Amino acid sequence: MAQPSEVRDKAFAEFVLPEVEVLLRVAMTLTAQPADAEDLVQDTLLRAYKAIDRFDGEHPRAWLLTIMRRAEINRHRRRRPYLLADPDTDLDRLAGAGTVASPEEAVVDEDFDEVVRAALAALPDKHQRVVRLVDICGLSYAEAAEVLEVPEGTVMSRLHRARKWIRTQLAAAGLAPRPKRSRM
Repeated sequence: MAQPSEVRDKAFAEFVLPEVEVLLRVAMTLTAQPADAEDLVQDTLLRAYKAIDRFDGEHPRAWLLTIMRRAEINRHRRRRPYLLADPDTDLDRLAGAGTVASPEEAVVDEDFDEVVRAALAALPDKHQRVVRLVDICGLSYAEAAEVLEVPEGTVMSRLHRARKWIRTQLAAAGLAPRPKRSRM
């Protein structure tokens, strides 16, 4: 007869471990800092391991994303403001983090990336989160709706508006074709 810990380990390996990559992508969307994302994933994995006995085996991704969402809410509740210990050192470190890998990338992608970044930043938070979850993390509309606790149609609507805004900004910068006007 299998020991309870063996059953738990087997269920964890079967249902949770295959989703770690998705969890990390979603955590990056929720936190925007790699270290915070890794902490959030670790917290999610610990909570999932403790609760795996109560998991019914259906929809593991949705189950894990719910755990992650709740863990992130709890992290925000207890988070304290961070004051820079040495502002000059931290600013130098942050300034060096955005270096480009090659000259080709600097010439080809710099303007495009900057316009996309600015357009994304100009969007309301609810639209930014949908773009990050669906277009960057690769979640389905249903999974994004689960994470954001909104209907799937709301995800689709927000994503449409956000993409339209980004296309408009790219066209204004001359980096995409201008949208055709409809003839009615």
